[in-house]
Amino acid sequence: QVQLVESGGGLVQPGGSLTLSCQASGSGFPIYSMGWFRQSPGKQRELVARITGGGDFDHEDSVKGRFSISRDNAKNTLYLQMNNLKPEDTAVYYCSTLHFDGSRWFHPPGDHWGQGTQVTVSS
Repeated sequence: QVQLVESGGGLVQPGGSLTLSCQASGSGFPIYSMGWFRQSPGKQRELVARITGGGDFDHEDSVKGRFSISRDNAKNTLYLQMNNLKPEDTAVYYCSTLHFDGSRWFHPPGDHWGQGTQVTVSS
C-alpha cells in the first residue's frame, strides 16, 4: 500500500493557476491507477481526474480543458495542473489510488488518504 502526501495548494485569484503534487511512498506506484478528488464544505468528495499506470487519463466535465493530470513514475509523483481557476474550484484536494469495477472508478476501501491540500480561489 502506498502512502500519499499532497502539496501545492494555496490562495489564488480567479483565472489563476496552481500545480498540485502528490508524493507516493511505498512500492507499486507505477502500476496503480491514480486520481485527484476534491471536497468542499457540505459536499461529497468527488473524483475530478484520473490516470492509469499506462498513462490513459480522463477529467470530469467541469474541469475539462482547465485541469490536466499527469504522473512521473520515476519520481513516484502525481500532478494536477490547474488553469483558469474559478471560485467553485475551491476545495480540499486529495490524491488517491483508484480501482475500477467495470462501471466506475473509486477509492479502494481501507486504502490511504493523504491529508489533502487546500485550494482557495477568491479575489
